[in-house]
Amino acid sequence: MGGINTNFNLLAAGYLFPEIARRSKAWLSIHPGQKLISLGIGNTTEALPPSLVKAMKDKLDLLSNRETYTGYGDEQGDTTLRVALKEYYTKYGVTLDDKEFFISDGAKSDAANLQELFSPDCIVAVQDPAYPVYVDSNVVGGRTGEFNLSVGRYEKLVYLECTKETNFIPKVPTQHVDVIYLCSPNNPTGAVMSKSDLKEFVDYAKREKAVIIFDAAYCEYISDETLPHSIYEIEGANECAIELNSFSKSSGFTGVRLGWTIVPFKAVIGDSNPGVLNHMWNRRQCTFFNGASNISQAGGLAALSDEGHKECMDLINYYKGNAKLIRDGLTECGFTCFGGDNSPYIWAECPNSYSSWDFFDILLDKCQVIVTPGVGFGPAGECYVRVSSYGHRENVIAALARIKEYFKK
Repeated sequence: MGGINTNFNLLAAGYLFPEIARRSKAWLSIHPGQKLISLGIGNTTEALPPSLVKAMKDKLDLLSNRETYTGYGDEQGDTTLRVALKEYYTKYGVTLDDKEFFISDGAKSDAANLQELFSPDCIVAVQDPAYPVYVDSNVVGGRTGEFNLSVGRYEKLVYLECTKETNFIPKVPTQHVDVIYLCSPNNPTGAVMSKSDLKEFVDYAKREKAVIIFDAAYCEYISDETLPHSIYEIEGANECAIELNSFSKSSGFTGVRLGWTIVPFKAVIGDSNPGVLNHMWNRRQCTFFNGASNISQAGGLAALSDEGHKECMDLINYYKGNAKLIRDGLTECGFTCFGGDNSPYIWAECPNSYSSWDFFDILLDKCQVIVTPGVGFGPAGECYVRVSSYGHRENVIAALARIKEYFKK
């Protein structure tokens, strides 16, 4: 007899960001008229770069004319955009084929959907702490087993613990795994893996015939040019890694929705042959996806132009300016902070050994400031909070003033 997918019942209590919203709404219900300032969810706030807006308006004009109207596009993405992305990677010394690029509506959905390529018995490793979608998509896919509330972990997942002792950089697994999720610059910790760090994972993956899913959505925030922007800067990574990226945080496209995934022809897992993963992902997208919006793809193409990229870097530098203000301000209050230099996120240690949610509640109640509890990203995130630089500068300054007023009494 048929029924529901009971793996949904294994998901740990409420998804992180809805829970933040629930608590914030509950606080406002008993404090009417108060204003909360959010430094929590990583949602961009500033206006889109002008040349990107123009490109999307021009595309709309074409769609408004019967002679230039277009409907469905290539599920793999507009060829011109894929070729432009291929060229974009050459500045990192990376050579790829445009047919290895797949345009999507964002890295988050791809991060979840990629698990469909792998058998249910694959052993999955995730950084701890990690962006929740890596874990939750595999819970629903049936690879994680039960959630152990006492330790805050799923019994079948392999957790690569990232602590301040390791500079929040994961170590390669000490056992065999089949799929490894890495994110650099990391969400939530802001840590960036070096080329030598990534080489260890590439060597491991090739040896174990594993595949790395590498999330590079924040790579444009890297200031230190000795650090890799793409895993394909590491020799051999095209044999074992799939890379995710997005226009969301580099171009302000969180609501416009546009990203891409790279599945190299040489990439394999287990005993699969080269080309199979690329073919499977192409088939998956053609079957379940009608392609990204042709309007957003026009904006993405503009973002890769010289003018567009300069405007996007101005946007990124605005948020990085916010990050510096936040890190300096929290440090002044006596907090121990990490990240915020090559990343839009500051990873702050809770004072007085407060738990993540307890400290969230203190900042909410005493300062009317919203942050993200670190434990929501995994058990190693306990006693930390993630502070986001995505916000209007005036709100960042106001939030820091509230925090300083309370903690510097």
